[in-house]
Amino acid sequence: MPRYPVPAATADAPHCSETVVRRSRFLAQSARAASPAEARAFVEAVRGRWPDATHNCWAFAAGAPGDTARIGSSDDGEPHGTAGRPMLQVLLHGGVGEICVVVTRWFGGVKLGTGGLVRAYQDAVRENLAGLSCVERVAQKVAALVLDYAHLDALRRQLPGLEAVVEAEDYAERATLRLRLPAERVPALAELLAAVSNGSGALELVEEFPSSPD
Repeated sequence: MPRYPVPAATADAPHCSETVVRRSRFLAQSARAASPAEARAFVEAVRGRWPDATHNCWAFAAGAPGDTARIGSSDDGEPHGTAGRPMLQVLLHGGVGEICVVVTRWFGGVKLGTGGLVRAYQDAVRENLAGLSCVERVAQKVAALVLDYAHLDALRRQLPGLEAVVEAEDYAERATLRLRLPAERVPALAELLAAVSNGSGALELVEEFPSSPD
């Protein structure tokens, strides 16, 4: 998936929301986590902020929306299957990628039962996602183009339409441009180069950027 929303919130400034269920307080905090390591670091940071909490349950999905390759969750002492996994299911269907949510609970003295806990934790995550601001994550690549000077201006005029940015230039016997652009635009760039250079230009992919939020 070349483009998808990710949280604008960071681990240092997470997005917070709060719900209260039968006197138990549920504080949900979410942030972008582009890897399992980032997610776990966020969990530990939240745990350190609220040492008096009864539980810090969490879930993360560190890939594209719905991708289950890099996921994790924890009930953190709640009855098995009542917190982490239900939270994860909400994340996987929430349409946001690279996200970690920690729901911190302060027990209010009234037991909620297993079904009540599942609903409370899922509702806490849904409430958090409803107000979450996102940015677009764009997978990018870097391409090196070599072409004759006679074709350079024609190529340059069409680069903005491909969202391509010139990062470096070298002018020797032929012109060489290093471009950064969305991965999904690479086939169009190849077609453009072939058209303006009458097939004499060359394109090489040099580097891939797996994640670049705008």
